[in-house]
Amino acid sequence: MTAPADSPAPEEIRAALAPVLEGSVRIDDYTRHLYSADASMYAIEPLAVAFPRHAADIAAIVETAGALGVPVLPRGGGTSLAGQTVGRAIVFDCSRHLNRIVEIDPGSRRAVVQPGVVQDQLNRAAAAHGLVFGPDTSTSDRATLGGMIGNNSAGSHSVLYGSTIDHVERLEVVLSDASRARLEPVALDEARARGRARGGLEGRIYRVLPGLLERAAKPDGFPPYWRHSGGYRLDRAWDGTRLDPAKLIVGSEGTLAVVTEAEVRLVERPKARAIAVGHFTSTPAAIAATGDALALNAASVELMDDTILRLSRQRVEYAGLSGILEGEPRALLFVEFFGDDDGEVAARVERLAAAWERGGHGYHTLRALTPGTQAAVRKVRRAGLGLLMASSTGTRRPLAFVEDTAVPPDRLEPYVREFADVLDRHGLHAGFYGHCSVGCLHIRPFVDVREPGQVETMRAVAGEISELVARYGGVNSSEHGDGLARSEFNRRLFGADRYEAMRAVKRLFDPEGRLNPGKVVDAPPMTGNLRDRALPAAVPLATRLAFPAGGMRDAADRCQNIGACRKDATGVMCPSYMATREEEHSTRGRANALVKALSQPDPKAALGDERLHEVLDLCLECKACKSECPLGVDMASLKSEALYHYHAAHGTPLRARAFGSIRRLNRLGALLAPLSNLAGRAGAARAVLDRGLGISRHRPLPAFRRDTLPRWFARRPAPEGPFPRGEVILLADSFTAYTGPGTGRAAVELLERAGWRVRLTGGRACCGRPALSKGLLDRAREQAAAMLDALTPAAAAGVPIAGVEPSCLLTLRDEYAALLPGDDRVGVVSGAARLVQDLLVEAVDDGSLRLDPDAEPAGRRILFHGHCHEKAVTGTASTRALLERIPGADVHELDAGCCGMAGSFGFESEHYDLSMRIGGLRLFPAVAAEPPETLIAATGVSCRQQIEHGCGRAAAHPVELVHRALAPP
Repeated sequence: MTAPADSPAPEEIRAALAPVLEGSVRIDDYTRHLYSADASMYAIEPLAVAFPRHAADIAAIVETAGALGVPVLPRGGGTSLAGQTVGRAIVFDCSRHLNRIVEIDPGSRRAVVQPGVVQDQLNRAAAAHGLVFGPDTSTSDRATLGGMIGNNSAGSHSVLYGSTIDHVERLEVVLSDASRARLEPVALDEARARGRARGGLEGRIYRVLPGLLERAAKPDGFPPYWRHSGGYRLDRAWDGTRLDPAKLIVGSEGTLAVVTEAEVRLVERPKARAIAVGHFTSTPAAIAATGDALALNAASVELMDDTILRLSRQRVEYAGLSGILEGEPRALLFVEFFGDDDGEVAARVERLAAAWERGGHGYHTLRALTPGTQAAVRKVRRAGLGLLMASSTGTRRPLAFVEDTAVPPDRLEPYVREFADVLDRHGLHAGFYGHCSVGCLHIRPFVDVREPGQVETMRAVAGEISELVARYGGVNSSEHGDGLARSEFNRRLFGADRYEAMRAVKRLFDPEGRLNPGKVVDAPPMTGNLRDRALPAAVPLATRLAFPAGGMRDAADRCQNIGACRKDATGVMCPSYMATREEEHSTRGRANALVKALSQPDPKAALGDERLHEVLDLCLECKACKSECPLGVDMASLKSEALYHYHAAHGTPLRARAFGSIRRLNRLGALLAPLSNLAGRAGAARAVLDRGLGISRHRPLPAFRRDTLPRWFARRPAPEGPFPRGEVILLADSFTAYTGPGTGRAAVELLERAGWRVRLTGGRACCGRPALSKGLLDRAREQAAAMLDALTPAAAAGVPIAGVEPSCLLTLRDEYAALLPGDDRVGVVSGAARLVQDLLVEAVDDGSLRLDPDAEPAGRRILFHGHCHEKAVTGTASTRALLERIPGADVHELDAGCCGMAGSFGFESEHYDLSMRIGGLRLFPAVAAEPPETLIAATGVSCRQQIEHGCGRAAAHPVELVHRALAPP
C-alpha cells in the first residue's frame, strides 16, 4: 500500500488518532517537513507525525491507519542512509518516549529494551556489569536499538560480534492487523501448535511461515556473504527444525511488524584495548595491509582515506589527531585489539607493526595505548561520514547509494580497484572509509542531482556496482539496509524465486501493505523522491549577516540530517534537544525548518512565521553546532538573522531591546549602585519584571558594582613596570566591567606581573554580542564598527587584544566577518584577539609569571567547566593548561555540555525551567558530587551564575584562581 491520492486530510487523521493515543499527534507543516527526511538523499512528506508513549499507542496507530486506509512508518533517530524512514504515511517517532531500558540481567547477559533506547545509553547501563551490546555503529550516540533492528546494523567490531541479528533473542511486536505478538525461537511442533491455537494474523503466520521458509531458505549459498542486511533473512528464520520469526523482523525496515520491545544478548566488555594506526601512501596500500591485522585476530580494521583525513585537520573538534600523526599519510588503517590486560594488547600492536615492516606495508605505525590517545583517534575514525559530508558544495554532495557493499576481505583490494574504475569512467569522485576487516567500505560518490545527467549517471553507477559486487561474491547492503536506494535491485541480486519468496513473506505479515511500503520488495525506482531535486530554487533574500556563497538557505541546507545533534550524554550540541528529546529542538530540526521557510516564494515573510519562531526559540546560541556538527551548521548565526526578520515583521520586544543594550544598562546600574540592586531583591519589583518584561523572578540578578573595573583601573596607582612584553589591550566586557570586576582586576594584575603594559577598552565600547543574540543586527554592526575603530590601530601595530569573557572576546574572531564583510580591519583585529589564558600560559612557561607552591589553590582538585563559545571556536586547551600550571593542581575538565544559562536565555521567564533542566542533566550532578574542598572553575560569567544558582557553590574564573596562586613579588 502506498498512500492513495485521495488519502484522508491531515486534520482527519489527527481527529481519528488524538482520542486513542496517550501520546500526541502533529500535522502542522513544519513538523511534517522535519520528518520528511532522514540521513539519506530522499524526502517524502508524511501524512502526520505521532509520538507514542507505549505499545498500546503503537497498536492504536496501526489500527487507526488501517481504518483510514493509510500506511504507517516507525522511526527511531532518523539516521538511516538509504531512505528507510521516509514515506507518505503516518510516521511515528519511537525515540521520544519509548526509550526505557526495561531490564538488564547480568547473569544471562541479556537486556530488555524499548525501541527508542539509544545504543550508547544501553552500553552505559551495561558497563556497570562489565557488559556491552556487541554491534557498535559509528552513530552509537544517537542510533536507537529499534533502528538497529530495522537495519540489521553491524559496526566496526562485526568481525568479532557479527550483526544485530546475531544478538536478538526475542521481539515484542505489533502486527499489521494491530494485534500484539511475541516473536521468539520455537520448535516446529510448538509453531504448529501456536498456529492451531491462535487466531488472527499471528496464528496464520505460524501456520504458513514454516512451509514458506522451507521452500525458500535452501542452503545454496544464500546470502553469498555473511555480512548481509539486504532483503528478508529467510536463511536465519528457519533451520529445518526450529522457527525464529524474530530473525525475519531484523533487517525488515519496519515492513513486516513494529517492534515495541526487544530482548537482546550482551557480550563481555573488553578488559583492555590498544589501537595501531598504520600510515600509508595510498588507499590500496592500506587495504593490502589488512591481512596481517586479521591474522592477529584484530577486533576491527578501519580505513580512512586522504579525503577524510584532510577534512579532519580543518576542524577544531578533531584537532587532537593532527598532533599525533607522522608526516602526511594519504590513508590510515585503524586496527584495534581486545584482550585481558594492557600488556597483551600492547604486544599484539608490536607484532602487527613488525609484520607491516617486514611486508613493506606503510611507513609508520602509531601506537595508541593510552585512553587519551585512543579517544583522539577513535573520535576521528567514527566521524568519517560527517567529515565527508562536510566537503559538500551546495547540492554537490557525497550521496549514499553504493556506500554499503561488502565482499570477502581477501577480495577487497581488486574489488575496490574495479569500483574506482567505474567511478572514473563516469567522472565521479568519492571518499573511502569503513571496515576493511569485513570487506565493507563506505564509498560515497559526489553527485549533484540538480545538474543535468547526474541522476542518470547515479542510476548507471548503482547498476554497475550491483553487478560488480555479485561477481565478487559480495552483498549490496551489509549494514545500512535497502530502503529506497537499494530495494530496486533485490530481484536481480536474490534471483526471481527467492525474491518471490520475500514478496510472499511480506504478503503474509502485511496482507494490506500498510507497513512502510516500497521498501525491500515492490520498491519504486531509486531515482524517485530525491530531496535536492525537489527543492525549489531559493528566492534571493537580503540578509544583514554575510553567509557563504549560496546565502542563508544554503547555510541551513548544509545540514544533511546525520543527526549528530541528537546525542544526549556527551559534548555540548544540542542542549535543548538533550533536555526535550524533541526533533524540532535539535540543530537538524531547526536547520530543516529554516530550509522550508527559505524555500518559500516570499522567504522574508516566511521568516516571520510564528511556528518557525517557536522552532527556533529554544536555540541557546551556544555555537556547539559550529564545531560539533561535522558539517559546521552555524545555527547561532542563522537564528540571529531569522530573529532580525521576525522583529522586522512583528516589532522588537522591549525585553530584547533591554538585553541587547545590556552594557548601557549595566553601566547605569553601576552608577546607581547600591540603590540599583534593590530591584533584584524586592519581591514586588521582581514580580513586575516577571510580568512586564518576562525576566524570571526565580533567577537571581547579578549585583551591580560601584567599584567597576574601569573606575578601579583609572584610580589605582600607575604601575611602575618594566613591561618587556610591550602593550596589551584588555577587553572590558559588559559583565566583567560592571558586575564582576574581580575577574578583570585579576587579569590586569597577572598580565602586568607577566610583563605587559595593560590598556583597557573604553567604557562605552561593546563587542555587539548581546545585540547579535537578540537579532538586533543593525545595532550589532554599529557596535562592531566602533570597536574596530578603537582597536585596529593597536592591532595593526602588533598589540594583542585579550579578554576574559569568551563570548565577548570571541565575537571579534567569529562574527565580525559576517557583520562587516569586506572590511579589511576585521582580519587585523580578529588576528590579534586572544583569550587572556593564552598569554598567561606563555608567561608561566617562560618564568615571567611565578606561581607559589604553597598558595591556597596549590595542590587542590579543580573542576573546570568551559564556556560553550570557547569550546566551539578555540577549544579549552589553553584554559586547562593554565589551571594545570597551578603547582600540584589536579585539574578535571567536565564534559557537562552547556550550563543552560546562555546569557539572557536563563533569565527569561519562559526559558527558566528549561535552563535549569539543561544544567541538571550533567553539570549540576557533577558539581554536587564534588567535596567542599574542590575548587570550581568556569570561564563564562553565565556559567558561574548558573553553578551558584543551581548548586549553591561559588565558581571562579580560572584567572582568579591563578591570581590567588601568585608567588610574592
